[in-house]
Amino acid sequence: MNLIQRANQLDTRGRKSCLAIGVFDGVHLGHQQIIRQTIADARQSNSLAVVVTFDRHPSAVVAPDRVPPLIYSQAQKIRAIESLGADALLVIRFDKEFSQQTGEQFIRSLASDLNPTGARVCDPQHVPINEAAAGHRPALQSSIHSICVGADFVFGHKRSGNVTLLKTLGAELGFKVHGHAAVALDGQTISSTRIREAIRADDFDAASQMLGRAYSVAGKIIHGDQLGHTLGFPTANLDTTGMILPTNGVYAAQATVSGNTHRAVLNIGNRPTVTNPTPHVRVEVHLLDFSGDIYGHELEIVFAGKLRGEEKFPSLDALREQIQQDIATARKLF
Repeated sequence: MNLIQRANQLDTRGRKSCLAIGVFDGVHLGHQQIIRQTIADARQSNSLAVVVTFDRHPSAVVAPDRVPPLIYSQAQKIRAIESLGADALLVIRFDKEFSQQTGEQFIRSLASDLNPTGARVCDPQHVPINEAAAGHRPALQSSIHSICVGADFVFGHKRSGNVTLLKTLGAELGFKVHGHAAVALDGQTISSTRIREAIRADDFDAASQMLGRAYSVAGKIIHGDQLGHTLGFPTANLDTTGMILPTNGVYAAQATVSGNTHRAVLNIGNRPTVTNPTPHVRVEVHLLDFSGDIYGHELEIVFAGKLRGEEKFPSLDALREQIQQDIATARKLF
């Protein structure tokens, strides 16, 4: 899969593009339906299947007080999309300037930058859609074969873009539009919001069913304060900034780093036993039967089960004894 940051970086080799557009946090079953439709369109029309997404959640820019915690890191999202068979993934930098584009401007810009012939399909000073019927807009050549989105997907400044706008532009520019209805599970719509709720409730089975794969959390291994090493159980500290996490506690898990999978015990929490004037949630992973330098690597966790909730112990010695018990319990679970 070709990973690009600007649409004009895509080598179309004279072919049109079929686009799947969305935030795609989690790449859940509903997202997969949209992407698979795009791939099917591309294969049938000898076009390129291009997934279009963003480098952050749009709310991080337009409504930072309401940005939801992410289900997947960017690396996880890229891997999940690649596994579906897309030809290219366009990851657009979503910044303040980009957020000012209307939905129409966004689509016209994509159509222009993806044009396989090199001819422009939109004019920066284009006449608005509501004037097109009066004959003010010249016939334009389409660089897009189809666009697939969720039926309720909105985009552009002040949410000015939706499926209706796409169909209007499609009629003019010559591309098809698929507005897919949401996928349901157990009578309820699958959504990123619902998956976050399942994760917060430690319902990994439900989250995994909606994701279509085992729920996991991933992050870069960063330096901590070496408390785990002091206790005799060195841990890899994960950077999970902005990510949704299960409830605080100790878990058995499978941890993958550098292509190798290890059994692990991890702690999510504020470490109440340790005095800290500014406590914050940490994710600390102890790999069983492993030693080595893995700082800076990405580590991905698949949860096997919760061993206990977060506790405050009277001393570090008591904490050390409990960790030994947690590891023994995890080994039995595995």
